[in-house]
Order: sequence, then C-alpha cells, then structure tokens
Amino acid sequence: MLANFTFRLARSHFGRRLTALVFSKMDFLIPVQRLRDTPNLLAFHHPQPSYPLHILIVPKRAAASLLDLGPRDAAFLADLVAVVQSLVRELGLEQTGYRLIANGGAAQDVQQLHFHLIYEK
Repeated sequence: MLANFTFRLARSHFGRRLTALVFSKMDFLIPVQRLRDTPNLLAFHHPQPSYPLHILIVPKRAAASLLDLGPRDAAFLADLVAVVQSLVRELGLEQTGYRLIANGGAAQDVQQLHFHLIYEK
C-alpha cells in the first residue's frame, strides 16, 4: 500500500523533485523489497506491474533520462549490465526471453531514469 502511494506521488509535479532526491540521497526510504542494491542502482519489483514479471532498475543519482548520462556514469552502466545479467539468469529468462525498456520524453511517466526488465508470457 505504501509502495502504491509512493508510485502515485512520483508522478506528481512535487513528486518529480522528491523522487530524484530520494533515489540520489535517501534510497533507504524506498519501501520495496530490494532484488539488487549496489552503490549505483536499485532493482525491485514494480509496485504496479503491467507484466507477469516487471522489475524496475533505477540509478541512485538524479537523472531524468538517458540524455542525462555521460562519462561519469560508467560505473552505473556497468552495474546495470551486471544486474540485468544476474537477474535474467536467476529468473530463468534466458530461454523464455525478456525485454529491457527505458522510456523517455512524453513516454516517460516518472521523471527519473529507470529501466523495466519484463517478461510477457
């Protein structure tokens, strides 16, 4: 229930700024079961999943979209690849297939860069 409230709040104008702050400085406040937690990112099940398997992967620094990434984000990108690979193997998605999605611009509901690791049966 708290996760659903947090998700709705993140979509509001005030929530955009708060979301960036929470992910960049206070990720310990995020009320989710962590699948992966590295110095650079957090991976957890989507609080309102649209797919049978729907995992969010979010950087711990404020970044509105892929356009905000640069050379200083090499460690995040390395963690992203390592985390996706480990989740795919752990969840047995190598054979069934999966998608890794990053929305941007008008297609992005929450103005904090995040990736969706999904499996559609």
